[in-house]
Amino acid sequence: MKTGLIITVLLLLTGLAAWFYRQFLRSLSLPSQPRTIEQVVSVIGPPVEHRIRPAFERANVAWPPRNLTLIAFKAERRLELYSDFRGRPHFVCSYPILGASGTSGPKLREGDKQVPEGFYRIELLNPNSRYHLSLRVNYPNAEDIDRAVEDGRDPSNLGGDIMIHGGAASIGCLALGDPAIEELFLLAALAGLDNVRLIISPLDFRRANPPATPGSAPLWAGELQERLRRAIERFPL
Repeated sequence: MKTGLIITVLLLLTGLAAWFYRQFLRSLSLPSQPRTIEQVVSVIGPPVEHRIRPAFERANVAWPPRNLTLIAFKAERRLELYSDFRGRPHFVCSYPILGASGTSGPKLREGDKQVPEGFYRIELLNPNSRYHLSLRVNYPNAEDIDRAVEDGRDPSNLGGDIMIHGGAASIGCLALGDPAIEELFLLAALAGLDNVRLIISPLDFRRANPPATPGSAPLWAGELQERLRRAIERFPL
């Protein structure tokens, strides 16, 4: 009798151990069914709005936002968020860039590990990113392709899949951490992708002088820096 009871208990324990192990493996993998943007927004929306909405109220900007401008400063490893209200950009908040790669200067080819520089859009929200959530940058854009043709570079070898994403490590992209990417994901979904602008600059020209353009840089790099400087100076510190 005791032997039978012991065997039954062992079988139950083995079954429970197998169930917990399956749950552990499931927790390490991506969702078995792809999530939609709407599903993600419905889950993260209430807690994320509770976090970020006070920053819009302090900035005297309407909620939900009608437009967004993201400015990423590579040297300072900082991304600033602005929203226009009554024709003027208002500073909302900033996020530290936790992971990036490369140095000052535009991205010129696939595999150079450079974060692009210039004026971009967010072309896609990815609710199934390996890095929690991500916003896809429209690199290479028309200007990047035109510059490559001018330089004699292969326009089909400029790289791509440049993301702003969660996590803390990145090569060629910008990693902001999970809480920050949740806020940007929700804000972009609320404002609409057509109303989100992105500026990626080598540094904050409002606080520092532009670096000398390296002799190896393309001829147009200095002109791009000047356009970035003029654009960024419109935004309040």
